Amino acid sequence: MPGLAAEQDAVSLVRRVARALNRRVTDIVALLFNHKSAGSLGAVAGFAIAVVFAWRFLRPSQGRPRRPAPKRPPATPAAGATDSVVSDAPEPVGDSGKLVTRQFVAKRLSGCRKVTCQLLGVVFEEKTPEELQKHATVRPSVVELLLEISRHCDLYLMETVLDDKSEENALSALESAGLFRTGGLMKEKVLFCSTEVGRTSFVRQLEADFHIDTSLDIVSQLSRFIRCQLFISSMEGGQLAANIFNSPTLEQFFS
Repeated sequence: MPGLAAEQDAVSLVRRVARALNRRVTDIVALLFNHKSAGSLGAVAGFAIAVVFAWRFLRPSQGRPRRPAPKRPPATPAAGATDSVVSDAPEPVGDSGKLVTRQFVAKRLSGCRKVTCQLLGVVFEEKTPEELQKHATVRPSVVELLLEISRHCDLYLMETVLDDKSEENALSALESAGLFRTGGLMKEKVLFCSTEVGRTSFVRQLEADFHIDTSLDIVSQLSRFIRCQLFISSMEGGQLAANIFNSPTLEQFFS
């Protein structure tokens, strides 16, 4: 073994040095004392010096820093452990549901940049102006969808109302649902009128390229002027123009 051979070489060296010192000390003692026992005395002194030298040479140095043990490479986790680590990693920004919704919204809008949408029967649970006079309830399932549409395009909401109280109910419900929180949809983009003719006029004046409504008369009248429309109805719309889609709810059309 390399360590054992080195130790034997060191011991051999010490012995040679001890013999040389023994001879030197014997000569010196003989000269100084000129006594018959000088050789014996020199031998004893030489042996003592050799022992001291060997002890100093072989004992480990306390002040010398120890060489650090080699670092072991990190253990490679087993296949099962690797799978566990990967599964605990955070998911990419945005969950799959939102990603799918975003893709469908972009696809359904087909590049349209300005969208107008009726409130009653589409955004609100209420379906008539008379109900809106008493209360307004935003359908929870349309909130995120409307916010997503407002990120893709300029979105305007509109409704035919009977009085100022109806307007207050509508705006309060939209605000409570958080539809104004992102800045994409503002109160100034919620429009009210007193007749369906007024709603039709709003859409044309805004030059919308996508309109959403529950009135078959309105979507029929606008079919010549609007690029795309969505007729919200649980019943088939009959002979609709090619640019008018039909769906029971807003969510189903964009899902």
